[in-house]
Amino acid sequence: MGTNRRSFLKLSGLAGIGLMTGCTQENKAPTTAKLDHIRLEATKKYSSTFNMSGYAAPKIPTVRVGFIGVGNRGSAAVERLSQIEGVAINGICDVRPEKAAEAKGRIKTGGHPAQLYTENAAHWKKMCEQADYDLVYIATHWQLHAEMAIYAMEQGKHVALEIPAATSVEDCWRLVQTSEKTKKHCVMLENCCYDYFELLTLNLARHGFFGDIVHCEGAYIHDILESFFDAEKRFDFWRLKENAARNGNLYPTHGLGPVCQVLKVNRGNKMEYMSSMSSKDFMLQQKAKEMAAKDKQFEVYAEKPLRGNMNISNILTHSGSTIMLQHDVSSPRPYSRLHLISGTKAFAQKYPLPGKIAIGHADFLSSEEMVKLEQQYTPGIVKRIGELAKQIGGHGGMDFMMDWRLIDCLRNGLPMDMDVYDAASWSVIGPLSEWSVANGSQPIEVPDFTCGNWKNNKVHDIDLAAAETQAALS
Repeated sequence: MGTNRRSFLKLSGLAGIGLMTGCTQENKAPTTAKLDHIRLEATKKYSSTFNMSGYAAPKIPTVRVGFIGVGNRGSAAVERLSQIEGVAINGICDVRPEKAAEAKGRIKTGGHPAQLYTENAAHWKKMCEQADYDLVYIATHWQLHAEMAIYAMEQGKHVALEIPAATSVEDCWRLVQTSEKTKKHCVMLENCCYDYFELLTLNLARHGFFGDIVHCEGAYIHDILESFFDAEKRFDFWRLKENAARNGNLYPTHGLGPVCQVLKVNRGNKMEYMSSMSSKDFMLQQKAKEMAAKDKQFEVYAEKPLRGNMNISNILTHSGSTIMLQHDVSSPRPYSRLHLISGTKAFAQKYPLPGKIAIGHADFLSSEEMVKLEQQYTPGIVKRIGELAKQIGGHGGMDFMMDWRLIDCLRNGLPMDMDVYDAASWSVIGPLSEWSVANGSQPIEVPDFTCGNWKNNKVHDIDLAAAETQAALS
């Protein structure tokens, strides 16, 4: 990048905007104003008013929870949280009364006086305003996440919100600033950080097993094309609309979150800049044409290509490590949440399944060697509730482990494993990738949402966290 990387990024960004008509991919033509705004917000500098990294909020013996959005992910979360000790489900909100009622019916235990908020599209605000809630759990479509989270924090509530936390750079900053101002946690529900192999590799990294981390990869490759046109699965076709309006990595956090934790991003390291490219749309417009022949409401989507099927984004971190992300939700290929860590001493990869580890270039460890490694390095949270999580379920148990850990931290006044800076920095890759794709894959800086605090922030080790919890509950 030369001796002055920041100057280069600034100049290349301006050049990209100036030549946008020549560089913008044929399958998407975002407006100049939108691209200008992404670039402007990405380069703004702010000052931190309070460091939420490592912050331990006052203990809450019984966490009173309100849910917003229970059409899909949210209803499963209601069932899971109803089985966690120290939780009271006090409210459930959805614009569809039948969905709210169904979610209430999934409560497995007593002690949950769940009031339903279903009168209108703004009824969620009334729930947030009530005094008998400590945590608002948001599982609506993406565009509402930031607005609801900000409002809930302003009403004195901690927030847990589904991924991504926001779809614009501006909203990422607003989440950070509101969390700092209110001293309320804003936790993005990145369940992949609690999958068993990802937790194992995190603990291995914390113990220096990989040596220096050279390169990581992550992905979300999942053929959900049919569901884009299914109003029951995607209320109001919201995911189709996202893929029609934006071209980039719209869903980066499944692959990015676990490797950011390995790389200590926001806690001694940070993402510096990224570039992104998308394939053309080979699948989405054709599917829209097929659907439009049966249903005229899809004609608007058949008029032009939608988001490119495959997006590839590359990120450089301050430590010199690189990250490669992939995103494809419309090609007919096997599911993959690629999780890859390449270090100076060892290597790990999951997908194709199962997860494997290698020391050197010869071959992966044998099954017997893997068992010994897992016995030594399986983190405390898995030893404690891993089997229970598998029984209750949710993507093999990682959903329950995520929810359990969230409540565990709130009940015992512990810092969050994933804080608002993680929510912002992992989510911001979405809009940044849009800018880069539209500007011929030019690099763009990743904002430092910690405002420099990453230099001194400490990692909150998952093994240590389990030990702290044991002590807090004893």
